[in-house]
Amino acid sequence: MVTIREVAKRAGVSVATVSHVINGTRQVSPETAARVRRVMTELDYQINAVAQSLRTRATRVIGVVVSDITNPFFAVLVRGAEDAAHDEGYSLVVCNSDEDPAKEDLYVRTLRRRRTDGLLIAPTMDGSSPVIQELAHQKIPLVFIDRKAREVQADAVLSDNISGAYEATKYLIRRGHTRIGIVLGIPGATTTEERYMGYRRALDESGIAPSAKLVVHGGYRMEKGSRPTQELLALDCPPTAIFSTNNLMTVGVLRELARSGIGVPKEVEVVSFDDLEWAELLSPPITTVAQDPYGIGHKAVELLLKRLHGESGCEEVRVPVALRIRS
Repeated sequence: MVTIREVAKRAGVSVATVSHVINGTRQVSPETAARVRRVMTELDYQINAVAQSLRTRATRVIGVVVSDITNPFFAVLVRGAEDAAHDEGYSLVVCNSDEDPAKEDLYVRTLRRRRTDGLLIAPTMDGSSPVIQELAHQKIPLVFIDRKAREVQADAVLSDNISGAYEATKYLIRRGHTRIGIVLGIPGATTTEERYMGYRRALDESGIAPSAKLVVHGGYRMEKGSRPTQELLALDCPPTAIFSTNNLMTVGVLRELARSGIGVPKEVEVVSFDDLEWAELLSPPITTVAQDPYGIGHKAVELLLKRLHGESGCEEVRVPVALRIRS
């Protein structure tokens, strides 16, 4: 193993200078830093991350817990977080909770044992799991992404869910619909509640009486959009429009409508919360509420780094959404 002393000797600098280049603990001239890094590459010098973390009490690693990395929303969100982290010399470790509190508990504790400097978390359900409460109590650097936990004071970067759902519902009302079914996500999640609030606000402003029968819950997976759609179609007076509040559920909604031989939009109009890359390729293209997952991930890391660098505070950032009207 090549040692830091060998790197210093070859580069013609002190061991302390090499250490400062590696850890970013003191300003080193660009020419000297470049020479040190070139020598590190030539000698294939590998930083001992364990020893480094023991000295600095920092691993420069951020843990991320999302519900499902195969969901395009979270894949893009993690990419935004990764780019922001990389720019500051940090890396990510990503875990999937699968909306399972037990898995969330396991992965959060694992990330803590591995001494990650801070965490980005999309909490399961309403965020009331013991491990989330422990993080808040222990004042672990933490930023909620996409959703937040109840009664936990921590930074959060979220979409403007209420506004987005309001605009989507108002659009359908302007189209002449008064029976608008809504397919919501997991009960208790803040995204679910906020999108329902936007839906209700639009109905109330338009003088449309809400119907509990038009409100159904699915999950955040493709198959979870099929069963709620079946429930809506089985009503004595089914909806003339459906607002699906998640991208993967929208696929399930569209699939179930196709299976039932119901034309979109001639018989039932569909609007989705979350834009889909292929939304414009459908015939006709689907109207969506576009979020900015990349911006959410990027901003979440920026907030986390502020806390890691000693800046106190607690911010809730709402990232704007946009209604993309298509055919």
